[in-house]
Amino acid sequence: MNAIAVNPGRKEVGEVTLPNPPLTRDVEVKFRMLEVGICGTDREICRFDYGSPPDGFEHLVLGHEGLGEVTEVGSEVSKLKKGDLIVPMVRRPCTSPDCLPCRSGRSDFCTTGAFRERGIKEMHGFMTEHVVDEEPYLCKVPAELRDVAVLMEPLSVAEKALEQIWRVQDRLPWLTPEALAKPSGEGKTAVILGAGPIGILGAMAFKIAGFNTVVYSRSKKPNQKAEIVESFGVPYISALETDPEQLAERIGNIDVVYEAIGTAVNSFDVLRVLGMNGICVFTGIPGYPKPHLTFDAELIMRNMVLKNQVAIGTVNASRQAFDWAIRDIGEFMKRWPDAVRAIITDRHPLSNARNLLLGKATGIKDVLQIG
Repeated sequence: MNAIAVNPGRKEVGEVTLPNPPLTRDVEVKFRMLEVGICGTDREICRFDYGSPPDGFEHLVLGHEGLGEVTEVGSEVSKLKKGDLIVPMVRRPCTSPDCLPCRSGRSDFCTTGAFRERGIKEMHGFMTEHVVDEEPYLCKVPAELRDVAVLMEPLSVAEKALEQIWRVQDRLPWLTPEALAKPSGEGKTAVILGAGPIGILGAMAFKIAGFNTVVYSRSKKPNQKAEIVESFGVPYISALETDPEQLAERIGNIDVVYEAIGTAVNSFDVLRVLGMNGICVFTGIPGYPKPHLTFDAELIMRNMVLKNQVAIGTVNASRQAFDWAIRDIGEFMKRWPDAVRAIITDRHPLSNARNLLLGKATGIKDVLQIG
């Protein structure tokens, strides 16, 4: 079968041929890949910023945003059957008996760093025709979400961010007593930095969570991303036309900043205007080369102390976050189906993967159509 892989040692990106994988354990599931999304992480791996092949391989099969269809199941598989649609999770736990997060099903908080990630770190990804994986790492998707299910992995980033926000802000009377049973952002303002897939999906997630949501992105209107954002009732504000101080003056106290741009200079610029008791969640990983940054670190530190602010990073996502993504994208499709579908700019054959990975990113989300 064909696959798209990176060879870090030879600095090569392209097609490789692999054997069709068989089931080898009773808990395994075989599925054919239908679609794989391309994101900034894939492009950074293809620039050889990071990414490591599995033991015994020179190459790493790319792709971590996948949608597949089950073709075969082992005898101990109980929740999936042939024909089911699945979205595979990305991270796999380390083997240390002392890593409580991994032993508790929360490898997204692995304490050893010895986790593996499909298509990223020491484990082949999904840019191929057939994959075998274990049932606990496969999330069943309703058939009616088939045309947007490839967006589940980027949406899981926002779902984990929200989970962390609820937990961190439990430090103070941030929610009304009535809202404690079901966390809500009602009366709070969230600023989404960036209007890429993670930003747009994040804006949808924050909006249905009850936040007064604003997207703050670089490009001036009119543009396609702004049109999508405003089509589901979220204001789009250009950073080229409104500086952070003007943004804060316009929208009031900023309770949450959800960073989805992957650049430090813009993120720390907005961190200066985070409001009282505010929380900033970083989701992006800045690439290389590193720009020289100048910002008022004294002001940021002063604000964080005097305003009880918190800044956290979040990476990957748990099974629960994927399940929440499936639930919420179903709600998105009821409310804003055209906006959700518009996030996927185009679908391409696997043979076009190299051009998409090495060329300049265009549109919002490019998807490889495999099956």
